[in-house]
Amino acid sequence: MKTRNLVYGALLTAFALVIPISFGGYLRIYIPPFSATLASHVPVLLAMLLGPFAAFFVGLGSTVGFFIIMGPVIAARAAVHIPVATLGAYMMKSRKFSFPMTLLLVLPLHAIGEALIVIPFGFSLYDAGVVVGVGTALHHIIDAAIAIGVFRLLLKSGALDSLDLFSTRGSELAR
Repeated sequence: MKTRNLVYGALLTAFALVIPISFGGYLRIYIPPFSATLASHVPVLLAMLLGPFAAFFVGLGSTVGFFIIMGPVIAARAAVHIPVATLGAYMMKSRKFSFPMTLLLVLPLHAIGEALIVIPFGFSLYDAGVVVGVGTALHHIIDAAIAIGVFRLLLKSGALDSLDLFSTRGSELAR
């Protein structure tokens, strides 16, 4: 991993920690038993572009941030970000999928993973499947749209030109 990618990964990890801790009160949507913090997936989704190592650690940072502020159930749901982001990064690395397509393809894993992870905490199948699963899918779609917008703005500004991944495939990844 190049130093620049490491720095971007560290910045995304910081955002993954700060969003739930500092902005959770403002950006949180709570419909019991479901809760969502808008934009909380954005750092994890963007980390997929940096590779599996960065994606894994940004997902871990997201989990820690949610554990600090929301406790073990939400942290368990956030832990699903780790395999989702890592898989997405491997998909991007394969050079077969664009960023938007990758985000669409990992959506079912994300929603099903978060639905299944809450069952041991006493959630009914309805609450886990419909409330958490569907809620997570909708939240993923909103945050994916934000991540794609941020990525396209960064790409257009030239801020990502120094990354090997973007310099060779930037416009391809944005489609």
